[in-house]
Amino acid sequence: MNQLTIDASWTLFLDRDGVINTRKMGGYIQSVEEFEFLPGAKDAIAEFSNHFRHIFVVTNQQGIGKGIMTESNLLDIHSYMQNEVMKLNGSITKCYFAPDLASDENTLRKPKTGMGLLAKTEFPEVDFKKSIMVGDSDSDIQFGINLGMTTVRIKTVEPIKLEADFTFNSLQELQNWIIKK
Repeated sequence: MNQLTIDASWTLFLDRDGVINTRKMGGYIQSVEEFEFLPGAKDAIAEFSNHFRHIFVVTNQQGIGKGIMTESNLLDIHSYMQNEVMKLNGSITKCYFAPDLASDENTLRKPKTGMGLLAKTEFPEVDFKKSIMVGDSDSDIQFGINLGMTTVRIKTVEPIKLEADFTFNSLQELQNWIIKK
């Protein structure tokens, strides 16, 4: 497996459910109480903060569009997630989310590139050729491919139809691989 040469000019994009936290299959994480970090994920993100200029979370959250949860619920969850990482001296630059239904025509929802383009607009130094997209689903990998990023798949129960550049079992495993460079 080839090694990437990561330096402080690189950006990390992370999907949320199934990558950072336990995914609720067939449902939605609707509250802070339901949000559970995957083993080692918090520590990995904190460590990534020492290696990447920016860390963005990009997440499809159609539970909002379905009326199952509110944007306020989601912002509380993201605030909790960011604060937990900060307790370990790490930082998530910003969380972007697509609240729309999968059936709606929109530009934010992955695999469309809206969340990535928004990050680049707000942080012009982002270079997609020096960015990694980490996700557990084909839509995450396609999002990364659409923007010209290096793609990393975290293996879950998600069916795989689209190969990523690299595959790992967890963020912690990815962290160990990046740090070994």
